[in-house]
Amino acid sequence: MNTRIHLSAPDISGTEERYLVNALRSGWVAPVGPDLDAFEAETAQRCGTAHAVGVSSGTAALHLALLAMGVGPGHAVVVPTLTFAATANAVVYTGAEPVFVDCEPDTGNVDVALVERAVADLRRDGRHVGAVVPVDLFGACADNARLEALDVPLLEDAAEALGATRDGRPAGSFGRAAALSFNGNKIITTSGGGMLVTDDTALAERCRYLATQARQPVPHYEHADVGYNYRLSNLLAAVGRAQLSRLDGMLTRRRQLRERYAKAFAGVAGVRIVGESEHGSNCWLTVITVDPRESGWAAAALGEHLGAHDIETRPVWKPMHQQPVYRAARTWLTGAADRLFATGLALPSGSQLTDAAQQRIFDAIDEFL
Repeated sequence: MNTRIHLSAPDISGTEERYLVNALRSGWVAPVGPDLDAFEAETAQRCGTAHAVGVSSGTAALHLALLAMGVGPGHAVVVPTLTFAATANAVVYTGAEPVFVDCEPDTGNVDVALVERAVADLRRDGRHVGAVVPVDLFGACADNARLEALDVPLLEDAAEALGATRDGRPAGSFGRAAALSFNGNKIITTSGGGMLVTDDTALAERCRYLATQARQPVPHYEHADVGYNYRLSNLLAAVGRAQLSRLDGMLTRRRQLRERYAKAFAGVAGVRIVGESEHGSNCWLTVITVDPRESGWAAAALGEHLGAHDIETRPVWKPMHQQPVYRAARTWLTGAADRLFATGLALPSGSQLTDAAQQRIFDAIDEFL
């Protein structure tokens, strides 16, 4: 009962051990092998895409996709300001400039009307918009279908959204390509790793080539391009296959936990769940916002109370336009992301949480309320 409860810890069972041991015994321990091939095929099927390329991180998938889409110096790339830094960093890796757009106040996902305005303003200023990179925040897909209608290449950052859907389409199926993350805190994990998914055969082949140090298909080492050491290992892919086989059960448990939070805060003045109307969400993180004028208390106060009970919480992503490294970036803002950062709190959401662990959380919340 004294074990710390984390925000979104890995959900590991005996299945992962069996897959990993089989991979070790097969002798395929390098960044190639049958488990990597199978993991790519199974992930592509889950996302409804023709191709998948296993890589070392979701950030690597973003970087490779941008490169394959021709993004580079002199280009502007539209990115949500409410996201993890990796989305913007991948743009900088290419030499392009990230420009930041605010979010919808109810979901935290990028404000599509503001994206449309940003693209028009940039073009009027003579800038080439190399891509738009929406983020499926907290496991709920952005309005990617509407963004696809823009005359700009779309790269979906679905790092948090595997298993989510919108408009009848799975996360990862929007735009020219999408990036998934298998970091330790994501819906499924390979401890570290990611995947690029796409229907574009040429783009997939280009990314796979760049991810393996851009080696030419000759007996000796021949390189006509600068490449990267970005491929996912066969051993980690084996873990990913086991995780993917259990995904539906993980989604069910996270959604049940979201429903329990909704009941716990129902009727509590000033408290709402971010994206509560997004029924296709995978519920990767349950995030609440608190209006102190109505509740009489701030989100940070609840976070401190839960922390005293060894229960981890976390603020909403600090917007990119507030980050010192990006304060000089061009922005289109409404104040929505700033308000979510000031009033939001992410609650423990992991599918591995036992009944006892969940009871600890809700007892502590009840005590605070």
